[in-house]
Amino acid sequence: MLMSKKQIKLASAKKSPKKSSKKPSFKQRDNFDKLPHDTNKNQNTKPSKSSTNEVWLFGKHAVLAALENPMRKIKRLMVTKRSHDQYQDALTEIHLKHRALNPEVAAIEVFEKYIPSDAVHQGIALLTAPLPDSHLEDNCVILPNQKNLVLIMDQVTDPHNVGAIIRSAAAFGAKAIITTDRHAPPESGTLAKSASGALEALPWVRVTNLSRALDQLAQMGYWRVGLDGYADQQINDADFGDNIALVLGAEGKGIRKGTADHCDGLVKLPISRTVESLNVSNAAAIALYVFSS
Repeated sequence: MLMSKKQIKLASAKKSPKKSSKKPSFKQRDNFDKLPHDTNKNQNTKPSKSSTNEVWLFGKHAVLAALENPMRKIKRLMVTKRSHDQYQDALTEIHLKHRALNPEVAAIEVFEKYIPSDAVHQGIALLTAPLPDSHLEDNCVILPNQKNLVLIMDQVTDPHNVGAIIRSAAAFGAKAIITTDRHAPPESGTLAKSASGALEALPWVRVTNLSRALDQLAQMGYWRVGLDGYADQQINDADFGDNIALVLGAEGKGIRKGTADHCDGLVKLPISRTVESLNVSNAAAIALYVFSS
């Protein structure tokens, strides 16, 4: 049976002392209207520049999506001799509809100077500037009569995982992803390829203080739900309404205690006991599906 927000608060108040040492599954949200409404972009929610001034993107979907994104500054576009014919139609269409392109046909040896040797570049690479800053206040506004979903990553640092999570978040209609500036991977070719073009579609908000960002989301009307394998409540048994800020922790460590303390509730996935946990990107996809349905 689904629990209402009122029932969730009552369940939190009735917890036995024996379980008090564990992370609570649900907790009351107290006096958020009394918190200072610090929405100054120059304080917490304005991200600092963690990326370099240039980044090489590679792979079909990542590069073509970047070329179609008007926010991208294009510096150099390369295709291999072998792949030139494969991309000619797509690049011609982008040239006619979006921006002028001047692709350089380059030998594999040239690619190897700029692209990691183990990267599957699919014969196309793009030198570009990182995407402009995104801000929480601009991208997480709650709209009426619809699902409003934001995804927060608490020190998830592997670029493959982050890219896959961005792809899932875009697929399930999230408004934005939020990470800290310091403990998150920079924008990179590996991350963009894992996102398969979704990096261009989903705002990435970098903040200096995740707890303050979570408090700000609460002020905006979001219920902050942490995904935790040790939670008492299963994700499909809880009802937090339509405005969800989903919080994911790093593999192994999970959500940090300070982050969990700023969540309204913790939930877990109903997985078999034969498997201890899921990869964070797989867990994210399942949770995003549940909260977007």
